[in-house]
Amino acid sequence: MTQPDPLAQARLYLCTDARRRQGDFEDFVDAAFEGGVDIIQLRDKSLEAAEELELLEVLDRVASRHGRLWAVNDRADIAAVSGAPVFHIGQKDLPVQTARQLLAAPAIGLSTHSPLQVDAALEASVGPGSLDYFCVGPLWATPTKPGRAAVGLELVTYAAEAVKRAATPLPWFAIGGIDHSNVEQVLAAGASRIVVVRAITEAENPTAAAKALLEALDAA
Repeated sequence: MTQPDPLAQARLYLCTDARRRQGDFEDFVDAAFEGGVDIIQLRDKSLEAAEELELLEVLDRVASRHGRLWAVNDRADIAAVSGAPVFHIGQKDLPVQTARQLLAAPAIGLSTHSPLQVDAALEASVGPGSLDYFCVGPLWATPTKPGRAAVGLELVTYAAEAVKRAATPLPWFAIGGIDHSNVEQVLAAGASRIVVVRAITEAENPTAAAKALLEALDAA
């Protein structure tokens, strides 16, 4: 019997920093997974490589306990050494085919910020060095991406229609400033998967915050 693809089924993707101020990284990621988060990406530019690898060991252990995925951002060397199941890159990082040459096993995702980039991501889902998912955003201005212009909900609608027309549909996530106050707008625009940051990282109860977002996804 074919096992379900956890990436294809993933709907709620969380990006978090190392939580140095709170000092609760392991408890936090455990609570987020408990609430139903499917993928957690550690994204913290302030980390040295050794620090990041230590935290990724923790993330790997907790994710395995919950049967969920985890991701490394930008650095192929860290992804390779840590054995990350998911690797995410931006438009100015390694080309997708280069990343695939370096990393045979992980699912590879790409950020997109325009219709042309969405189209290119769909084209990159076919053939050697193929892409596994992409993200669309940021929908609203967000402090996690300073200087990055918001793309608005129009790009969500464009991506939804483009994926429907594609010969090889690709999982994709809306990202950027999404929280409990606007998630219904994002879903109405055509998204069915979302990436969040502060909606969970700043929540008093990460488990409850994740469950509430999943309820919105279910309702849509």
